[in-house]
Amino acid sequence: MRFRVGVDIGGTFTDLVAADESGSITTVKTASTPRAPQDGMLAALRAFLERRPDAQIATLAHSTTIATNALLGQVHLKLPRVALITTAGFRDVIEIGRQNRSELYNLFVMRPKPLVARHDRLCVRERIDYRGNVLVPLNEDDVHAAIAHIKENGIATIAIGLLNAYANDVHEQRIARLVADALPDVAITQSAQLDPEYREFERFSTAVVNAALRPIMSRYLDAIQQGVEKLATRAPFYVMQSHGGMSRADRVARAPATVIESGPGSGVIAAAALAARCGIAHVLSFDMGGTTAKAGTIAGGQVQVAHEFEAAGRAHSGRSSKGSGYPVRFPFVDLAEASAGGGTIAWLDETGALRVGPQSAGAEPGPACYGKSDRATVTDANVVLGRLAAGALLGGSFPIQPPRARSAIESLAQPLGLSAEQTADGVIRLINAEMARILRIVTVERGLDPRDFSLLAFGGNGPLHACALADELGIGSVIVPAAPGLFSAFGLIVAPLQATFARPLMCEADALDDADLSRLFDELRARAEIELRAQRATDEKAVYLHSDTLDMRYSGQSFELSLAATPTVAQAVAAFHAKHATIYGYQVPDEPVEFVSARVTVGLAAEARRYAFESRDARKTSGRRRLWLDGQWSDAPVIERQALREGDGVQGPAIIEEYDATTFVPTGWNATTRESELHLKTHAAA
Repeated sequence: MRFRVGVDIGGTFTDLVAADESGSITTVKTASTPRAPQDGMLAALRAFLERRPDAQIATLAHSTTIATNALLGQVHLKLPRVALITTAGFRDVIEIGRQNRSELYNLFVMRPKPLVARHDRLCVRERIDYRGNVLVPLNEDDVHAAIAHIKENGIATIAIGLLNAYANDVHEQRIARLVADALPDVAITQSAQLDPEYREFERFSTAVVNAALRPIMSRYLDAIQQGVEKLATRAPFYVMQSHGGMSRADRVARAPATVIESGPGSGVIAAAALAARCGIAHVLSFDMGGTTAKAGTIAGGQVQVAHEFEAAGRAHSGRSSKGSGYPVRFPFVDLAEASAGGGTIAWLDETGALRVGPQSAGAEPGPACYGKSDRATVTDANVVLGRLAAGALLGGSFPIQPPRARSAIESLAQPLGLSAEQTADGVIRLINAEMARILRIVTVERGLDPRDFSLLAFGGNGPLHACALADELGIGSVIVPAAPGLFSAFGLIVAPLQATFARPLMCEADALDDADLSRLFDELRARAEIELRAQRATDEKAVYLHSDTLDMRYSGQSFELSLAATPTVAQAVAAFHAKHATIYGYQVPDEPVEFVSARVTVGLAAEARRYAFESRDARKTSGRRRLWLDGQWSDAPVIERQALREGDGVQGPAIIEEYDATTFVPTGWNATTRESELHLKTHAAA
């Protein structure tokens, strides 16, 4: 039996989802190994092959946070020494950057440490103008001097970033050939190949980040590949990119800047696939795991994507702090994230007030109820309130210790003068407020009304908190997919192969005609389709999907807006005026409009099919449980999700348990089973 396998490594658990040719899905959940994440992945794969010894793995897909972790300075992921070869006079561009300040009123705020030391920024004399004309030929003596420095200092990875190389990269190409001939073992990143757009700071930064990550990502992917081969499989190996599409591991090893946001995106892709199957156009993706909570948006059936982010940057209240990280110009799934998971630690601040997060107990030592810690977490609060099974999780295979959870919560309750139940309820309210904030970021702050959306909740903890968040935002509908605790991994087997190509335009609308625009997009689509055909592993039926975008601005503006491409230049200009009015409140019809760049994203997706998750026995329940509701203990039914049939309804308050997650249906809500999903509705919406 042939399987497509996806493995998602979270902060607490590593999840594997495997789909056979009929659409039947087998799942595995194992503990993550943060110091060596590949070990947890291989353990999950080994467990799957032990359960299905007849399995032949057709493709293996993976999402990873190792690139982000390396930039954040995780132990055992030391960044290598990097050299930058750049145009004379521009060696300090990557350090000067923009005028963004991550903390506007902090006089002592520090920019992120440059990834290239100043003495390793090597200058060459050359000059190409913004139209691509060579003004000063490349001085190859300078290149040979740079090569000597790289060799003498044992530098194994370099970035080449020349001024205006986006318009003509002939000098970058020549430098790359000279370096490769002299130092064949050095990894080379060319800025114009990776990011062929104007703005030298962002382009140089993207190239330097890529160069810094290449050795780490290559070792990591090689370790996985070797481990997989030892398990007697040579399956084609893919990695989720930041924009939610897959790419072959060998391509990713050369361009790791494309997978920095790999980890969070797979859940949104899974949410988009489920929304399409259910015929729902507007969905908020809400993923709450053991360490973090993430929110994304599917509007009009389209995953919302941004085109630039700051790697390893700080976040404030779920928002990225501009100027705190390293700019990377590559499309990524637009997400807001908070340190809000089941393992998020509750504590008392210096004033004696109850706080939750941002610290997490993670996989080790985990919540107090896991038996290795005495610090209270969100999971412990849910145990105290009766919302989580009293003796075990994961269908009874993961024992927990409720007395330890209660003791940890009581250590906070005593100084507050509250009961354990009141304190646990406060922990839940605080963490819900934090998660509601990130949902507002991806809706209200993007000009969207959350009341127009359904909330699709997943992750091991998402269904526990979803209805409370929906009440907070005025959302009337919540969807809980099958196997919610493994849903992000499911995204890896439904995500398309995907490639993005861009080209600078830098001209006013009058300089383009409709034929020019059409020809440009045809050329970019052809390049992307060639790339995808080269990566395709099987001959199974597939469909091409593509989106064309234009970056446009009024002449003289510093930044541009992205909008969907149109058949004609005139329509594009009209669409730009309308979008500018929507976002900024005004438009200037008489002002010339400038076309900055064109971008094409092409996906190769398997034909849509229905998937059926395997039946996993949940822990047998007594039928009722004491829940802390509205300040008092009440009895409520506890129902095995597996026992629900099509159309069965559950009136809140109630608990619905399954192998990998628990759904809390509060008072005022009811749940109905439709096909394999739970659809929850508030009485107010009805």
